Amino acid sequence: MSDGELSVQARYAPHNACFGCGPANAQGLRLESFPTGGDGDELRCDWTPSPHHEAFPGMLNGGITGALLDCHSNWTAAHHLLRARGLDAPPCTVTADFHVTLKRPTPTDGPVTLLARVVSTEGDKVKVEATLSARGKVTATCVGTFVAVREGHPAFHRW
Repeated sequence: MSDGELSVQARYAPHNACFGCGPANAQGLRLESFPTGGDGDELRCDWTPSPHHEAFPGMLNGGITGALLDCHSNWTAAHHLLRARGLDAPPCTVTADFHVTLKRPTPTDGPVTLLARVVSTEGDKVKVEATLSARGKVTATCVGTFVAVREGHPAFHRW
C-alpha cells in the first residue's frame, strides 16, 4: 500500500495459509491490510477481484464478500490488541461472530476497499465494524466480535 511497507499479514503471519488473508495460500484471496494512521484502530485494504470471484458476470459473490470482511476485521482486532498491549506480535484472534449486510451488488470491474475500525474492547474480545466499498459506494457492512485465543485452542499457533 505504501512505499514498501509490509501488510500486517505479511509482517506478522507470512506462513499463514488462511483462504482469506494468508500470504502463504496461493489460491486464496491474499488480503493485505494496512493501518490507516492515527490511533492504529483502523485498517484499510484495497483488493481487486477476478472473474472467478463472481456470483454472476460482473458482480462479486456474497460468500467472498463475507470472507473479505471477516478476515480484514479479524486482523483489525489483532492489530488493536497488539498496540493496546504493547506486544511484539499480535495475539492469534478468531471470529466469535460476524454479521454481514449486503447493501447492493459489488461490481468486479475494479478494486474494492475494505475499512475496519475497532468500536469496543472487553478483555480478549474486540468488536469491529467494517465496510466494503466499490466505485465510492458502500456495498456491504459487517459487525463482528473477535477473540484472542490461548494455548490449547486449535488456531493458537496459526501465526
